[in-house]
Amino acid sequence: MLIPRVDTEVLVDVALEHFREREAEAPRVLDLCAGSGCVGLAVAAHLPEARVVLADNAPGALYVSRRNVLKNNMLRRVSVMELDALAGPPLLIGAFDAILCNPPYIPTREIEGLDDSVRLYEPFSALDGGEDGLDFYRAIIPKWKDALSEGGLMAFECGAGQAPDVAEMLRRNGFEAVRAFKDTLGIERVAAAGIWRPSE
Repeated sequence: MLIPRVDTEVLVDVALEHFREREAEAPRVLDLCAGSGCVGLAVAAHLPEARVVLADNAPGALYVSRRNVLKNNMLRRVSVMELDALAGPPLLIGAFDAILCNPPYIPTREIEGLDDSVRLYEPFSALDGGEDGLDFYRAIIPKWKDALSEGGLMAFECGAGQAPDVAEMLRRNGFEAVRAFKDTLGIERVAAAGIWRPSE
């Protein structure tokens, strides 16, 4: 399970801006590839009416997510589900007003060269995004788009230099209002889309 870092705050901020603009009542949110659950729990903390699902397929991540739900007294509003993001949504999961995802996005060949603070403390599966780092985006975007409600948001954290490719995948799959958001270092860190019309 990936240890949350400052980069991931951008993903949460994008989701919160989306819901502020749409003024959705009791939005349903999916934190896909949830890891520790930090994204979904942060959204739930800021949106008291939200109902959030933390989804991952790694036993360690699921354990930490459940523990964090309990620690944050979110048991009534946040649930934890075991599922494989690459396989698409299971039957009867329902529709979500936002699907937020911080997937593994490090190209396989680059993992050994990562800083020790990442490489030594993260499971390989939480880092490995395939040959070019984009395997999860290629699978998730077409498979999960039908799990979005009308007007829903799909947003991804991306590795440095990946946001344009992820944005293009979103466009090719029929998403509108595709936009990239920068982190504090000026790196395009999140690609988001839907029928969202962000303010300029």
